[in-house]
Amino acid sequence: MRYDARMKSRHVVVIAGPTGSGKDSVIKGVLALNDNAVLATNATTRAPRPGERDGVDYYFLDRERFLAAVESGDIPEHYHRPGTDTYYGLYKPDLDKRIAEGKIVLFQIQIVGARYLKEHYDATTCFIMPPSPDAFEKRVRARAPMSDAEWQERLEFTKRELAEEAPWYDYRITNEDGKLTESVDALISILQKEGYLLKTSHDR
Repeated sequence: MRYDARMKSRHVVVIAGPTGSGKDSVIKGVLALNDNAVLATNATTRAPRPGERDGVDYYFLDRERFLAAVESGDIPEHYHRPGTDTYYGLYKPDLDKRIAEGKIVLFQIQIVGARYLKEHYDATTCFIMPPSPDAFEKRVRARAPMSDAEWQERLEFTKRELAEEAPWYDYRITNEDGKLTESVDALISILQKEGYLLKTSHDR
């Protein structure tokens, strides 16, 4: 089903943030508390990993089908990872289907895709800010061992994200250590204020 302007209401949310910001945990928290919120299912050319299902974790397309979908407009935004020669993209047919079902669709997507969703789907965009520098370093280093040089490279990349990308987003939420519940509540409050029809799993 194609998205129609007459259907246009608050259905799409973008949640972004640097590695170590805790955005995955915030997204999981929102999904756990709202019965009609779902995570977007994007398309990729990589092979499924053990336990992954087509149409659930990703739409797994071969390169030819993926590029044909780009050409047709079914994948309006995408990016390529040269190291693995893998494509990832926003899969519009799935998004339009979820909206027609009345779902609130949460995206974790790069800023180019966020801008597309803002323009075409009236998305609310939220950037999850990392905590204090020391707590942020602890989080990032806990994800995978890294040298001091690798940490400095990650830190400089994050600084660029915070300086160049974060100001574009509608809202910024600082996800402090030990305060995930507060971050989830802050995002839910934003969505309620913005007119999203949340169906909470229990009274909040």
